[in-house]
Amino acid sequence: MNVKSAEHDEHAAGFVRRYIFSVDHKVIAKQYMALSAVMALIGGGSSYLIRWQLAWPETSIPGWGPIGPDNYNALITLHGTVMVFFVAMPFLLGGFGNYLIPLMVGADDMAFPRLNAMSFWTLFAASAVLIASFFVPNGPAAAGWTSYVPLSDKAVYTGVTWGQNLWILAVALEFASFLMGGVNFLVTGLNLRARGLTLMRLPMLVWMEMTAAVVFLLSVGPLVAGAIMLLLDRVAGTSFFQPDRGGDPILWEHLFWFFGHPEVYVVALPGFGIILEVIPVFTRKPIFGYSMIVYSTLAAGLLSFIVWAHHMFVSGMDPRLASPFSITTIMISVPFAIIVFAMIASLWKGAINLASPMLFALGGLATFIIGGVTGIFLGSAASDIYMHGTYFVVAHFHYTLFPVLFFGGFAGMYFWFPKMFGRMMNEALGKIHFWVSFIAFNGVFIPLFLVGIGGSPRRIYELSSYEMLKPLQPFHVIATVFAIILLLGQIPFIVNFFYSMVRGPVAEKNPWHANTLEWTVSSPPKHPNFSPPPRVYRDPYEYSVPGAAHDWIAQNELDQQGAQAAGR
Repeated sequence: MNVKSAEHDEHAAGFVRRYIFSVDHKVIAKQYMALSAVMALIGGGSSYLIRWQLAWPETSIPGWGPIGPDNYNALITLHGTVMVFFVAMPFLLGGFGNYLIPLMVGADDMAFPRLNAMSFWTLFAASAVLIASFFVPNGPAAAGWTSYVPLSDKAVYTGVTWGQNLWILAVALEFASFLMGGVNFLVTGLNLRARGLTLMRLPMLVWMEMTAAVVFLLSVGPLVAGAIMLLLDRVAGTSFFQPDRGGDPILWEHLFWFFGHPEVYVVALPGFGIILEVIPVFTRKPIFGYSMIVYSTLAAGLLSFIVWAHHMFVSGMDPRLASPFSITTIMISVPFAIIVFAMIASLWKGAINLASPMLFALGGLATFIIGGVTGIFLGSAASDIYMHGTYFVVAHFHYTLFPVLFFGGFAGMYFWFPKMFGRMMNEALGKIHFWVSFIAFNGVFIPLFLVGIGGSPRRIYELSSYEMLKPLQPFHVIATVFAIILLLGQIPFIVNFFYSMVRGPVAEKNPWHANTLEWTVSSPPKHPNFSPPPRVYRDPYEYSVPGAAHDWIAQNELDQQGAQAAGR
């Protein structure tokens, strides 16, 4: 469908068509972000109930009462499912990917605008089903975000619990949503590029988003099949996973983690892309090793498919598989190490401006390094056997995903807020938000490393009654106190966000003096985005070029050298 005719139809139809059932990628991106924010309140709120229970198990939560073991398991399931599938993916892929890919490649919209809208509303339906699954009378989903069998299977229940069935349906709908979105990302990034925008001139965020889309498209199929089999086990009497009827529960783990580990990179790569967009702007120098980062990203995507069983060293699978998967796990750390060291090298001798976007980018880089280093211990079968069921894994997992989701996401929000809303955010509030969040995040999860090394098991409702674990209980209290501080630390951002939308200083077209194409259109951009279509002459990170009039040169800027090249 022609983008201009679609825009005409939206204006003719009025508010609902333009802002609710819109086909404009920028509106849909904001819808993704708004939905992820609502789900973050739900998923994040459940984490505070979990932490309260672990810190003060003998007390009742104000306004809630005692949690109880069944509710605790339901909260664990809710928190993991929401944060991984319904916050991280909608925010980093659906939000930033939708908003920025067309603008960065010089397109007027996504390749398939109506499919893009359908993707969001499918996710909206999935979110509604997931929330409903925790309020059905016959029991909520309570098998964890991995839904391991036989815990999630009908065999352990007296009758079918619709909470778990709805959980399966919600996750399936979410996968369908991002299958649609992934196709759009790929076709837009590859086929709708502006003239002159070669693949090796693409901004890093576009590379990362497209790679994440490919990884998701290729990995999700086995888990969809597994979800169908699990649902059939529960409602139709089949026995794919029921061991007492000839099924194999380990099969579910293989199907889940074949998707589940690549899923980590589906979330991590867009966060890296955001950080890589912010660093050159606030150092005023090019990214170090652009092509090396691109090839490392592609290598990480390929390797992500052959590491899944390091999650299963204690599952009872053939121990002869431990060494090959330990080796592939170490191998996949190499491309990420290259990306991280390229980021660090990009800072070297840069004119670093510690504005809010840069602070969050640096915070994400620093905390991700901790997640990467601690992952080496869990990639080795010998040490993982001891640590696998402990809070060491919980801390490592959060140090892997939280930096790219939280710090990377907020770096992107502060950076592109002027482009999205046409106003600047308050720098003082942004820096308060960063420092409180950075200190509180480390205050939550560093104690959990210590608790895990001490042998404290995860997924246990009440730990203080175990005599050997009593010396570790103060660390849970410390982590919970810092978790509360982390929650309160988001108040400056909320105030800043809504105040700046209305009263913030009006933003110019390119307030950060950045090079990529989204900064060449108005703030916020009109629809369609570009008139006339842009022509690209440059790489995306040409900063501080000797002899240039200023320290940034937009990708579509044509100088004498570019004119000669264009003439050839």
